[in-house]
Amino acid sequence: MTMFLLRRVLPLATRQTCCRSFSVSQSQRSDRKGLVLGVFENEGEQGSVHLTEAAAGFDKALSGKLSELLKISGPALKKGKSRIFYGIHEDFPCVAVVGLGKNNAAVCGAENWDSSKENIRQAVSVGCRLLQDLEVNHVEVDGCGDAQSAAEGAVLGLFEYDQLKSKKKTKVTTQLHGSADSAGWEKGVLYAEGQNLARLLMEAPANHITPTAFASIIEEKVARHAEHVTIHKRSQDWIQNQEMGAFLSVSKGSEEPPVFLELHYNGSPDPTRAPLVLVGKGITFDSGGISLKPSLSMDAMRADMGGAATVCASVVTAAALKLPVNIIGLAPLCENMPSGKATKPGDVVKAKNGKTIQVDNTDAEGRLILADALCYGHTFNPRAIVNVATLTGAMDVALGSAAAGVFTNSDWLWEQLHKASVVTGDRVWRMPLFQHYTRQVTDSQLADLNNIGKYSRSGGACTAAAFLREFVTAPHWAHLDIAGVMSNKDEVPYLRKGMSGRPTRTLVEFATGVVHND
Repeated sequence: MTMFLLRRVLPLATRQTCCRSFSVSQSQRSDRKGLVLGVFENEGEQGSVHLTEAAAGFDKALSGKLSELLKISGPALKKGKSRIFYGIHEDFPCVAVVGLGKNNAAVCGAENWDSSKENIRQAVSVGCRLLQDLEVNHVEVDGCGDAQSAAEGAVLGLFEYDQLKSKKKTKVTTQLHGSADSAGWEKGVLYAEGQNLARLLMEAPANHITPTAFASIIEEKVARHAEHVTIHKRSQDWIQNQEMGAFLSVSKGSEEPPVFLELHYNGSPDPTRAPLVLVGKGITFDSGGISLKPSLSMDAMRADMGGAATVCASVVTAAALKLPVNIIGLAPLCENMPSGKATKPGDVVKAKNGKTIQVDNTDAEGRLILADALCYGHTFNPRAIVNVATLTGAMDVALGSAAAGVFTNSDWLWEQLHKASVVTGDRVWRMPLFQHYTRQVTDSQLADLNNIGKYSRSGGACTAAAFLREFVTAPHWAHLDIAGVMSNKDEVPYLRKGMSGRPTRTLVEFATGVVHND
């Protein structure tokens, strides 16, 4: 990123305006506006750029000044790079120009995403953050030929969890520059706000996001969609009446009561239409229980409810988009804590479907609460069941943060999820569900199943998926292990460091795709 003060090309009056922009009062600064414009690499001429439609219109209004400045201010902007200009337009004291890469970028089979969309998200986020750092609090954004992706880049890129800090980032509002595709922009904003809701829930400390607090936040979020969304916050008594012994075996070590959160979004014109059932693991803090985790990085286990966060955020987003589909979101919420009441290694518990489970490792708790939730999900005669969980460290070892692992018994469901992930750039990758892994969890000394594989260090993500399959009878079921994509360091350029909220947008796009395939 380079900052150019325009001293060589502007007359004195304009130079003074430009310099004065650095010494405005705080009250003047409070309503500063900025603009983000995109440029493509021009393949025809080395070192030159091709302006987007919005950038070309802006350049024309300035009699070609933007083009001139881009030529003399340094080398042509490459993908993800930026340059800022001050004082060239009276309505926008700061204009950030960002590189979008090549104009012919498209779906890349090797990368399994749409490179054009990813380039736009990345570039727009760079420009918006640059202006945010300059305390610009309202930014107009070039749609760059794909207003939805531009909106996602802007809203995702500006998010930062600083609610508990005294010094906060400048709050920035964004809008589409011009009116090229306002519907696409609004859709992108809703997609990104959905992911940001999941990020908020995952990033907040565990003493702020207890099972009860989590349920209350979601209740507040769906209240504006009350016409189409109903919510049930099921108590411990209800959980006991449902004979969810596996879920209760995890929750009983904590002083915080469990909650089984149930969301019903009825968006289809046909209320009898079979719903999509989304199930999210909701461990609001995972200490490991008696099989205690190492203290290093245990604080990150505040986000072990990432499955529940992304599922609930997806339902909220579907309601905001008014998708014509029925969705049921299920989130078993509890803490996994050590205490005199906690489950001990070697204990045997009974799940809702009557199967007994030998719990040899209390830190393999996510599959226990999901087992009962999956059994309950079948009672709705679903069109498909998708469960989402930060389930295994082995998934992180296998794929890292590049993609969420998908284990499924349905080629159709895999195709729908994969297609959605190509659009969103939040990728998924299919993993095996061989009987080889099933035999490792059904070979138990004391019960029908063991909650860890017989060869505990081998194929941990696969044996966890095989365990879950023992609670599935639906022909279309998928398990997304999102442990590897739970957080972001710098892998996804348009997400700041912290909890990622992935794969919320892929789940929403999946639901949208199912509607379009009807």
